[in-house]
Formats: sequence, C-alpha cells, structure tokens
Amino acid sequence: MKKILFVASEANPYAGTGGLGDVMGSLPAAIAEADPDADVRVVIPLYSTVKNEYREKMERVDEFVINLSWRRQYCGVYALKEKGVTYYFIDNEFYFKRNALYGNYDDGERYAYFCKAVMDMVTRIDFVPDILHANDWQSALCVIYQKHKYRFPNTKTVYTIHNIDYQGIYGTDILSDVFELGQEAKNDLVYNGCLNLTKGAMICANHVSTVSQQYSEEIKGEYFASGLHHAVRSCSHKLSGIVNGIDYALFDPTNSPEIASAFSSEDLSGKAQCKAEVQRLFGLPEAPEVPLVAMISRLAAHKGFDLVRYVLEELLQRDVQFVLLGTGESELENFFSWIAKKYPHKCGVILAYNKTFAKKVYAGADIFLMPSKSEPCGLAQMMACRFGTVPVVREVGGLYDTIKAYDPTTGNGNGVTFKSYDAYDMLNAIDRTLELYYDRENWNKLCVNAMTSDFSWQRSAQEYIKLYSSL
Repeated sequence: MKKILFVASEANPYAGTGGLGDVMGSLPAAIAEADPDADVRVVIPLYSTVKNEYREKMERVDEFVINLSWRRQYCGVYALKEKGVTYYFIDNEFYFKRNALYGNYDDGERYAYFCKAVMDMVTRIDFVPDILHANDWQSALCVIYQKHKYRFPNTKTVYTIHNIDYQGIYGTDILSDVFELGQEAKNDLVYNGCLNLTKGAMICANHVSTVSQQYSEEIKGEYFASGLHHAVRSCSHKLSGIVNGIDYALFDPTNSPEIASAFSSEDLSGKAQCKAEVQRLFGLPEAPEVPLVAMISRLAAHKGFDLVRYVLEELLQRDVQFVLLGTGESELENFFSWIAKKYPHKCGVILAYNKTFAKKVYAGADIFLMPSKSEPCGLAQMMACRFGTVPVVREVGGLYDTIKAYDPTTGNGNGVTFKSYDAYDMLNAIDRTLELYYDRENWNKLCVNAMTSDFSWQRSAQEYIKLYSSL
C-alpha cells in the first residue's frame, strides 16, 4: 500500500483554529476514500484542549524519550481511527498543556520537539511513509529533518503553505541548540539573516504546494509573499496550487438542523424562511424583498474591512440590509458596533465566533461579501455557494480560482467579482449584484450555479493523488 503521512499542528474536530484544521480534518479522509490502495495517517500534538470524548477513543501506541539537542523529553503516542484514517497524537504536557495552540514564547522549541517526535515515531511504529506531507511552519522541520538527519530512502516530501504570512522566523544562534541541526543545514534555512523554517522546508521538499493555483503565482511577487518572494521564485519549478474543498455533509442545505428550512438547487423556496430567521437573529425587520448582504469573517485588516468601512454608510443608503458575524481587532469591532446602533433597522452585528449562527447566515443571506486584500484559499465563499448565497469577491488567491463572474448573456458564472483593491470597485460590484437580484430569472440561475459548483474534497483529493503519484 502507498503510505501517506500528514503532519500538522491541528486537525478538526480534535484541535483547530482555522483553515488548516478544516483541511486536516477532511482531506486525509477524502484521499483514503478515493484511493483504496493508500494507507493514510495524520499526526498532530495532543493538546490539553482535546476533548475527553476523543481521548476516550484513543489507544496508547508507544512511549519513548526524545533527544533534541541537550533536551531529553518524554513522548507518548496515542492513536484512533476514523473515516479510514489513523490519527496519531504526540503527548507531552510540558509543551502542549497550554491554553492556546499558538502564541507561546517557546513555540519554536515546542514544534521542533513535535517534528523530532514525529520522525522518531515513524521508525518505531514501522510506518516510514512514501509521502510525508507537512503543513505550515509548525511541521516544516519534518521536511528539513528528512533531508539533513533521517534520510529515509523511499520517502518523498510535500510542503504545503496555507498562509505565507506565518513563516517560523528565528535567530541563527538556535540552529543547533533548539533545532538540532548542523552548519550544513544553515544555507537551506537562512533568509534575510534569520532562520526561516518555511524557506528551509521549501528548499528541502520534493514539492511545494499552496491552497490555490492563483496564490501559488501571487506569492512569487513581493506584495503577497511577506518578504519570502526570492525563496518562492527559486522553488517555482516545484511549486503548484490545489484549491481546498469543503465538507459537503456538514454544509448541506437539504439536511442541516441548524437552519430554519431545508432547500435545494431544485427547490429554493425554503431559503425565504432561512432569511427571515437571520433577520430576527440580528434584530432587523423581516423584509423578504430587501436584499440581505452578509459577512462572516475574522475582523482583520487583510480581510478587506478598510474597504467596507469606507463605503458602508453609502451602501446603507440603498434598499439593503447588512449583517456581520465575527470577532477580531477592537477598532473594527467598535466601528461596526457603532454603525449597528446608528442604523438599527438596516445593520445587524454579532461580535462572536459561532458556527451555528454562521450556518444560519450562509443559508439565509442573499449576498455574501468577501473583499479580501489577500486570501490563500478561502472557504467562506464556497460555503455561501453551497447554500445559494451569491458571493461578491475580489479576484485574489483562492477567490479568483473558485468564483467566476456571472454573465447574463450566457448564464455562466457563480458569483460577482471585482479586481482592484478599491472601495468603489467593491461598491460597484455590489450594485451589479443588486441589479441581478431584481432580475429574478437571472438571479435564480445564478443561485443554482452557485449551489451546483463543485467544491467537494473529492475533487481536491484527486489532485493530491496525482501529485503524490508524480513524485
């Protein structure tokens, strides 16, 4: 059997903070389902936040000591199997009994330990992978260790960049003391005078991927690469992009108990009840004919909120309602709270991260706004499409790859797009969407196109299988 090992710092439903957790919770299972000849396994840390309901299913696999530079640390390995995938959990309370997955002062050491534990584990459990697929900087050292320490003869490595803004940058003085690497590895890791784990993994990997084809092109330029563009260009011969998918069972308009009414691409009538529920949830008048524009997002600058702030009051002069679900930067939270109080019958804001509310909004809104400055892949636009909510997106990263502008003359396209990072280009795109909204024939066609777009993990899994086979 082909042995595939995913290494990551998170995987849903066990531990997750964002898109990486979603990917690791879905992609391995999709590959296992698509390729019966693949033995697919995943390894993550056993954080203290992992719930007891999952711990009770785990079996103890191994226990040993990790030698990392001058450190000697306990390592426990636990496992459980779900959806055809074996999940391993690296146990060490000194490193992983923390309130948060990331943002600790010793993250470099924590994830160096994790990567060393993974590499030692595979030799002990007799599972040396054919493909070792590492994800983001926290697991980058696995790829670097494969080249400079372990050198498993038949193992090929893939390194996926989920967001190049997070690179794992440290001083060169800890090369041997924390990472247990010699001077021969220094050239692979050093970038701009520092150790850069993402750069090192890119250099050492057999293949580098990103989570959309457009993003793989964008990060060759300085604007999107957070300073790493020179390294990306040097690896362009082994760089590609594969768009993430979404869990179709989890986001199913015909079978989602969280929403007010089921509906489908063949019968959209239930969406009206979902819209009314969202209007009630946000304290807005139940107005079935008024277009409802929604955003669900972390409130951060790169999500395009400066554009929204600039023209939101102008947008609210139109016959629309606007709702926002999310939490983040305090300045943005304060602004949207103020707008909601100023326009209580047109704008509703819930400053929270709530998956149940999110699904209600995806199902009940008419228009979903996503004007990102950068977006490696994006999942929200796919979830909106799944529920027949028309996305208005900027043509960047994964948004460019997944949302194509609707053309009323041909009936093709699953959303409305704009190109420049400009508030009035965004507002113009919303106005074009509102014109379509009042053209019921075209609007229904657009909604159906959105709902029938293929954003399944099965599609993504086939692309990864091709990549692994090529290696």
